[in-house]
Amino acid sequence: MKICIFGAGAIGGVMAAWLERAGHEVSMVARGANLEAIRSKGLRIRTNATGEILTTHPHVDSDPARLGAQDYVVVTVKGQSLPQVAATIGPLLGPDSSVVTAMNGVPWWFFDKLAYGGGKLRLETLDPGGKLAQAMPTNRLVGCVIHCAASVPEPGLISHNMGKKLILGEPGGKNTARTRKIVEAFSAAGFEAVTSEFIEKDFWVKLLGNVSFNPVSALTLSTADRMIADPLVKGYMVSVMKEVLAIGRAVGVDAAIDPEARIDMARALGAFKTSMLQDMEAGKALEIDGLLMGTLDIARQAGVAAPFTESLLGLIRVRAGTTGQYGHA
Repeated sequence: MKICIFGAGAIGGVMAAWLERAGHEVSMVARGANLEAIRSKGLRIRTNATGEILTTHPHVDSDPARLGAQDYVVVTVKGQSLPQVAATIGPLLGPDSSVVTAMNGVPWWFFDKLAYGGGKLRLETLDPGGKLAQAMPTNRLVGCVIHCAASVPEPGLISHNMGKKLILGEPGGKNTARTRKIVEAFSAAGFEAVTSEFIEKDFWVKLLGNVSFNPVSALTLSTADRMIADPLVKGYMVSVMKEVLAIGRAVGVDAAIDPEARIDMARALGAFKTSMLQDMEAGKALEIDGLLMGTLDIARQAGVAAPFTESLLGLIRVRAGTTGQYGHA
C-alpha cells in the first residue's frame, strides 16, 4: 500500500521505518533538520534494548503536494501542529484515502459518533471553525491509540524504547475494511496492532495517564517514578484522574479503570520521561490543548466540575508561556 506518515517525530519515524521494511511504499512529510537528516543518511531506528539500528529510505518531503495521493495518511504530529496538517493534507487524499489519527489527547472528532449529543456537539477549543473536520472528515478516519515509547536523540535517529501496541478503530465503533487493512499492515510490520470496537474508550484510558503525568512531569521536571514516590504529588494526580474518569462517564465513555491501577501501569515502566517532559527539555511547544483544553471542553459541555484539572491547565500554561513553549509549532 501507499502510506504517508505526516510528521517525522519519534512514533511517526518508527511507523515509517517498520512499514517500509514490511514492503509498503512509504513516504513522510517532514521539515527542518529531520528532513535533511533523513534525506542524507536515511531514517534510522535504534532498538534501545539491543542497540540494533534499522536504516530505511522513505520518500521524504516538506510539501505533501509532491508526494501524491495515498491509500493511508497516518497523522502523527502533536495537536498544536494540526492546523498546518489540515491546510496541506489535501493533495495526499484521493477518493478512497483513509486518515489515521495517531496522537495523544482528545481527538477533535471525539463527539462525532457518540450517542451523547447526537453527533451535534463539537470541540471548538481543538478545531476552531471546523477546519480540521473539513480537511479530514470523519468518514475517512481511523483512530489510533499508541502504547509505545520512543525518542529522538538527534535528527533522523529515533530510539525505540519500549512497547509495540497500537489500538485502532473508527469513530463510533462501526469498523470497516479501512480499519482491517491498516491493522493487518501494522501487524505485519511488527506492531502489536489490535482492533477496537469503541476507540473513544481506548483514547480515554490513555488520556487518564496523559492528562495527569504529562503536565506534572513538565512542571516538576521529574520522571514518573519520582512523581509516584511523593505521596502529595501522587495524590494530586489521582485527584486529576478521578475528574477525568467522571468527565468520560458523563458522556458515555467509561475508562473502567481505577486510578491506583493506572498509577501501577506507570510504576511498572520505571524511571521514564513523559513526552511532555522531553518536549520541555528540548524547548519544543508543549501539547497542552489536546490533553487539557479538550478534556475541559468536554467537562464544560457535560456539566462536570474539574477544579484539579483546571488548576493543572493554568499551571502548565503559565510555565510553558514563560519559555515560549505554549502555542502553535
